[in-house]
Amino acid sequence: MQVKNFVILLSAAVLLGSCKNGGLFKKKPAKSDVTGWNYNDKNMGGYQVAKAKDQKAGPGLVFVQGGTFTMGQTEEDIMGDWNNIPRRVTVPSFFIDKTEVANVHYREYMHWLNRIFPSDDPANMKILDAALPDTLVWRSELSYNEPLVEYYFRHPGFNEYPVVGVSWRQAWDFCQWRTDRVNEVALIEKKFIAKQGLNSQQQENNFTTKSYLLGLYQAQPGKPGKKNTLKTPQGTPRTQITMEDGILSPDYRLPFEAEWEYAAYGYVNQNPRPSKKEGKRGEELVSNKQVYPWMQNANYSGLRETKHGSWHGQFLANFKRGSGDNAGVAGGLNDDAIYTAPVNSFYPNGFGIYNMAGNVSEWVADVYRQGSSLDVDDVSAFRGNKFMKLYKNDSGEAEIDSTGRVKMVAVTDEESRSRRNYQRGNVINHLDGDTLSDASYGYGKTTLVSDESRVYKGGSWNDRAYYLSPGTRRYMEEYKASSQIGFRCAMDRMGSPEGSGRKAGNYFNKKKQKR
Repeated sequence: MQVKNFVILLSAAVLLGSCKNGGLFKKKPAKSDVTGWNYNDKNMGGYQVAKAKDQKAGPGLVFVQGGTFTMGQTEEDIMGDWNNIPRRVTVPSFFIDKTEVANVHYREYMHWLNRIFPSDDPANMKILDAALPDTLVWRSELSYNEPLVEYYFRHPGFNEYPVVGVSWRQAWDFCQWRTDRVNEVALIEKKFIAKQGLNSQQQENNFTTKSYLLGLYQAQPGKPGKKNTLKTPQGTPRTQITMEDGILSPDYRLPFEAEWEYAAYGYVNQNPRPSKKEGKRGEELVSNKQVYPWMQNANYSGLRETKHGSWHGQFLANFKRGSGDNAGVAGGLNDDAIYTAPVNSFYPNGFGIYNMAGNVSEWVADVYRQGSSLDVDDVSAFRGNKFMKLYKNDSGEAEIDSTGRVKMVAVTDEESRSRRNYQRGNVINHLDGDTLSDASYGYGKTTLVSDESRVYKGGSWNDRAYYLSPGTRRYMEEYKASSQIGFRCAMDRMGSPEGSGRKAGNYFNKKKQKR
């Protein structure tokens, strides 16, 4: 019996050894379809290829599956703007914040700036002052709003309320900062960089995603341990991450106007994926043009909650019903908010996104033009491109500026002239205000529209119902702010447009070819 047990143990040891040394159960390495060379094999060139995986939503984001929709006006143009002519466009899949950016989030940004650029250095005051929200936006000649001037941004009672008084430029800077913090913590959690290195960051010596990828910021290395599957071409463990490794997220940014409007409608509620039993596809189920961002009991244009058993009369958004009515009557407030409300209040739309109507209007990335819908492309419509490239010094090396960001410079017209797809570096006014068009904008003389005019959408706590429709649009200079305008961030979607591990494209059973 003992001999039998010894034989079994010996066989198991041999089997285990063969597994470890690439024996019986060794998985074949991935191989290139175009060269036949192995991937991730130090003996065959060492070309490293990360396993394909679904992009995860970054902190605070929800996935919005792209599609086609009619962008623009839904009701009578009572303002007479005629600046949202209906136009059918296609929006690629993307991610967007579930809620508006709140005071507590923006204060976190300010805390980081004060830690990295301490105010005891006078040179840093310009950076800190440029990021502060303008709390004076609450003032008005004929109302008393000084408590909001003093406390709205700072008091914990307003922690989860949307930040206001933030210009378009400040919102864009916040998005950049958020990208770096999300990627930095991802590297810390996976132990590719050490948490202790955070304490040594100051002034230009701080982590930004681009400076890290270019090798301009040397992070304190972490200890990822045995679970680290990243290798150098020579097969040794690697801790310096590249974008090809699939660990870092794409940039946070402001949503494009088409994206914002598409996400606001939440069409996924009307356009469910049909079951296989139905034998039909679902893309034609959208038969009614919604007026507002919610669908409640097929009440496409209703402003009140009327579901059986609920309190009849509750508003589905924070807005002004009419002159002097910003909240309703005591004991039965219709939106339960005099000014703004918490960012996760009211009824979410089909994508699960809150306050895409009312509460605060929101900055989007686009430069405003009245006739944008007549000019933009069918797919990923956007006006506001100003193409940039990496700055390189006389030695051909990239550099960082005094804030730690990688220096970028504008693409010149001379560099672009020979291209077929674009001929200028700055195309903000392409076909509308440039030399190819008949339009001209005498800013401050005949119009308030300029290349610094940015679109904002969604309506606010102080707007009538008309502006709650996602199709409405207004504009303001990118360096100005308001007590009625906030923002939320977005992120590009990499890979399949459907998400949840689904591959892009349609696949069919292979049939044998007849000979």
